[in-house]
Amino acid sequence: MQPALTNQLNNAFTLFLGLLVEAIPFLLLGVLFSGVLLGFVDERKLIARIPRNPLLGALAGSLVGFLFPVCECGNVPVARRLLMQGVPAPVAIGFLLAAPTINPIVIWATWTAFRDQPEIVVLRVVFSLITATIIGWVFSTQKDLRPLLQPAIARALPLPKPDFSETQLLTAETPSLLQSGTFMLGMPGGAVPIESLLQDNWKPLETGKTEKTSKPSSLFHRLSKERLRLLLDSMVQELRELGGVLVVGSAIAAIVQVGTPRELILNLGQSPVSSILAMLLLAAVVSICSTVDAFFALSFAATFTSGSLLAFLVFGPMVDIKGIGLMLSIFRGRAVIYLMVLAAQLTFLMTLAVNLYLG
Repeated sequence: MQPALTNQLNNAFTLFLGLLVEAIPFLLLGVLFSGVLLGFVDERKLIARIPRNPLLGALAGSLVGFLFPVCECGNVPVARRLLMQGVPAPVAIGFLLAAPTINPIVIWATWTAFRDQPEIVVLRVVFSLITATIIGWVFSTQKDLRPLLQPAIARALPLPKPDFSETQLLTAETPSLLQSGTFMLGMPGGAVPIESLLQDNWKPLETGKTEKTSKPSSLFHRLSKERLRLLLDSMVQELRELGGVLVVGSAIAAIVQVGTPRELILNLGQSPVSSILAMLLLAAVVSICSTVDAFFALSFAATFTSGSLLAFLVFGPMVDIKGIGLMLSIFRGRAVIYLMVLAAQLTFLMTLAVNLYLG
């Protein structure tokens, strides 16, 4: 009994390390993109280009994954930064759910695994896009997203745009952290707007003209150093916070994988309904990165239905044990439950239709 327990612990530890080694590069990539959004993207221009319609906004956010090729470990810091920059909730949630699948790297990997079944590749992209867009649109009915967010994120969100007549009063009475713009947390004196940290040495003259208080070369050097410092500080802070969550989630996923009887799951593979439910559960448990999950699903192709394979490929990148832990760094528990239930329901209905059509 003791050797069997030791083997299980060794297997769990090996899986834990494998999940970390697989996920950390993509978490780093996501944190890097988040830092780029913080230091080099003007959120006002970004928001101005986003469709105002909630459904179109959710669709646009779902398609942003083509520009930010990150998996379910790297999409969370990017989505969090989008929310903190004032991007509408449907856009950020659409990106959060679709980016792990709607990106060139994952599409290419899925095609490599299922080149003999191109319908799997196409339907994975289509179903992921539909699911993320609908869920983002559903969350647009929540006019104020703060009650669903973690306190630190809620405090960093800009206030809803006031009427013109009330703008001065709100600005005067509202804490700086709740005013529009991008802020750095943990700075001396509280939250500090990025603009104040990056402003140059220009000052007005009595004639209405401006002049520099320093040479162009030194000014450019100072601004570059300041942007780089802010970028590094932001990356270290997010990596420390999300990395700890990733370690805990990976440990739970490894323990559950070792303790789940594989034979029980395989026995459910031929039923149109139970095969989908089994693969939804498996996708949430195994927590495989979306860049390689197609090869894992391919190993079940001979025993599981096509709809159940699609359920694994669509639901897994959106909701798994690692992802839930990371999403809890943005949303409160009830909001994560909403996301999980909606994603599971939509995925189940679409993939059941595939099973019934093919069956």
